[in-house]
Amino acid sequence: MNSDAESGAGDSANRYKPLLIGITGPIGCGKSTVSRMLAELGGTVIDADRLARRATEKGRATIPQIRARFGDDVFQPNGELDRAAMAAVVFDDTAALADLERIVHPEVRTLVEEELRAATDDEAPFVVIEAIKLVEGGLSERCDEVWLVECDAATQRARLLARGDPAADAERRIAAQGDDLTDRLASQLSSQPDGSPRVVRLSTEGSLNDVRERAEDALADAVDRGSRT
Repeated sequence: MNSDAESGAGDSANRYKPLLIGITGPIGCGKSTVSRMLAELGGTVIDADRLARRATEKGRATIPQIRARFGDDVFQPNGELDRAAMAAVVFDDTAALADLERIVHPEVRTLVEEELRAATDDEAPFVVIEAIKLVEGGLSERCDEVWLVECDAATQRARLLARGDPAADAERRIAAQGDDLTDRLASQLSSQPDGSPRVVRLSTEGSLNDVRERAEDALADAVDRGSRT
């Protein structure tokens, strides 16, 4: 693993370190599907997007910062964050979204580290961090590998519609990310210094069995490389 993965309270030089795989990619391309498959293969999955909700619960350190930046309009009367109102504010405002991410990402990373330490203590054979902002949030730096999950644009749109997203919302979400997101992430990761995570581009086209076979092959390759380092 990267040297950063060796940090942490009480870690010793010879502490067990599981293989760490990051999963990211465009919306609707199957990140959660691949993560579930890896969980079925014995991995521990850390869902960073779920932890982002925890990071913005009432009483968390992020809440006063969010209120100071965005005001009372994004909060419910009981003090809970109004997630729909917050989403409406940042969806078409890249500066506002960047401000929100600067507030939330450090707390999410802290929560990820807590779950990673627990998985390490349990000697999980490998750990998966699933995050839509894996690279932007700095979590990719912790990983041995980053899997960029991708599919054709037509498949992506069909999947978003099948899960109930209105057509206009699906198009807005895709446009917000950009149709070249996977290429941009791959380029950003490959431009990092030596020791950066290995990048794997994993197609989710075809049947679930097809995807499972690709995931199993990629995992076998990752385990084999890990055993030789």
